Amino acid sequence: MDWLKQWNEALDYLEEHLLEEISLETLGRIACCGGYHFQRMFSYLAGMPLSEYVRRRRMTLAAAELCGGARVIDTALRYGYESPTAFNRAFQSVHGLPPSAVRRDGAVLRSYPRIRFHLVVKGDVEMEYYIVTRPAFRIVGLRTPLPKEAEEGFALVPQCWAEAGPRLPELLGLSSGEPAGVLGVSTCHRERDNYYYIAVASQQEPPAGMYAEEIPGCTWAVFQGRGRLPEAMQDMQRRIVAEWLPDAGYEWAQAADVEVYLEPPGPGETAFQVWLPVVRR
Repeated sequence: MDWLKQWNEALDYLEEHLLEEISLETLGRIACCGGYHFQRMFSYLAGMPLSEYVRRRRMTLAAAELCGGARVIDTALRYGYESPTAFNRAFQSVHGLPPSAVRRDGAVLRSYPRIRFHLVVKGDVEMEYYIVTRPAFRIVGLRTPLPKEAEEGFALVPQCWAEAGPRLPELLGLSSGEPAGVLGVSTCHRERDNYYYIAVASQQEPPAGMYAEEIPGCTWAVFQGRGRLPEAMQDMQRRIVAEWLPDAGYEWAQAADVEVYLEPPGPGETAFQVWLPVVRR
């Protein structure tokens, strides 16, 4: 499959450049998605953040070099650490012992082999979706800058919803367009100035502390879900990436990701949709 080939080529690039600063944009380009999307997809597919995988691989190789007689200070510099102290912390977090101890008798080290993706056929749980092409729409709402690291964004979004709770009734009063409901919009496809919005479709002027943005027209794959948040939403996003996207004939497009909450999020189960921007392969 082209999808598997592209992703494994991205992993080949990552392995070849482990000792350098990793270019998310290059990884995304090889895998036919954006750099931010690459991080998100990798986390869902591999079960760990990209940064954690890179750290484990680097410390695996560093341990082999130290066992071969390399000096700690030279190895630290080789793997991008400006001080032995920082290298020592990273090494211990992976191996559970300091780099100076690797050549002691009985020292136990951990080896993390490189990842390769393979197609696993799954179909035990159905996924309901439809494809829709919509023109541009305007949103009004609260926003927070999205960090460059996707895993930081995973932690940020639930916090944003907790803080936005008191203003949700005010937001719903501004709603005057489609898609209906409260929206979570990630403009993570741009090179800079990306935000996570808690918003509604609206043509009204934003009140104090809120912002407006035009979301360009796009084709989205829309998935239906229901459950307790944020776990149900995150599980749906993981399944879309890991089970649907690999053989759907679509790629993750460079456009806004949209979450649609068909009823105000609360402590119980909530009906929601995930709008994944897509383009035909």
